[in-house]
Amino acid sequence: MQNGNPNNWVKEWATQSILITIILCAITWPSVSHAYPIYAQQGYENPREATGRIVCANRHLAKKPVDIEVPQSVLPNTVFEAVVRIPYDKQVKQVLGNGKKGGLNVGAVLILPEGFELAPPDRIPTETKEKVGDLALFQNHRPNEENIIVIGPVPGKAYSEIVFPILSPDPAVDKEAHFLKYPIHVGGNRGRGQIYPDGSKSNNTVYGASATGRVTKVLRKDRGGYEITIERASDGRQIVDTVPPGPEPIIPEGEFIEADQPLTSNPNVGGFGQGDAEIVPQDPLRVQGLLLFLALVILAQIFPVLKKKQFEKVQLAEMNF
Repeated sequence: MQNGNPNNWVKEWATQSILITIILCAITWPSVSHAYPIYAQQGYENPREATGRIVCANRHLAKKPVDIEVPQSVLPNTVFEAVVRIPYDKQVKQVLGNGKKGGLNVGAVLILPEGFELAPPDRIPTETKEKVGDLALFQNHRPNEENIIVIGPVPGKAYSEIVFPILSPDPAVDKEAHFLKYPIHVGGNRGRGQIYPDGSKSNNTVYGASATGRVTKVLRKDRGGYEITIERASDGRQIVDTVPPGPEPIIPEGEFIEADQPLTSNPNVGGFGQGDAEIVPQDPLRVQGLLLFLALVILAQIFPVLKKKQFEKVQLAEMNF
């Protein structure tokens, strides 16, 4: 008791309890930036490099296909669907962080032209909302970059086809928008990456030997993973390479290996791909002009036929007379 007063002791105990609870919550409940694994969002101001490569490829080393479908043209201030497909075998299991097997997650980054953005919920048609699912899963790459949208990780079985509801700009309001052809870029991954944002390896990749020598021991650890001991050829020193749970050793004891030679299998079953598309904001006056032109062409084709029929009727009447 502090100063012999029970009330002071109760207050001190309550304060300490609250502080401990807050600290534990901060440790166990990750912030959005740490919990969100899109590598492009964590480590890069711009997810697309000058070479055209989307930076997610720095983390997901295997190459896989991805497909995007958008309308060829869209009217100003209109909601349309950008459909991203990330195909993979739904029966395949990936290595999780703890070394166990589980379903694959997917993620995507959609890079739109300036002025295009994720459609507000009140502008999205009911039919599109049913395709989109949970709008809270979509985020902007940066708060001021509304044209770059990221999503993931989300369960691959439910989101191997992702529908982005997009709102087109209105050049009458946005002077930076024009009725031109614009490119759209997309990157999509399935499965976990092989490299963490800090550059270290995940347990979803191949582990190589750190030295040239002979493998003297392959020890399985109690909590999973392996310790592979190599007797270095240059000086006989014992080098221990630690392999996390997930990859399985492929080198038996007693075998001579070279530095960087694979010690384990490759557990990765996922990968990353990117694609491109084009879209044209269409001026309504152009559409109206085209329709008017087509109508005139049709009338121009019909009038000679009608005139010919009229002439034939006049000739027939004169002959009968």
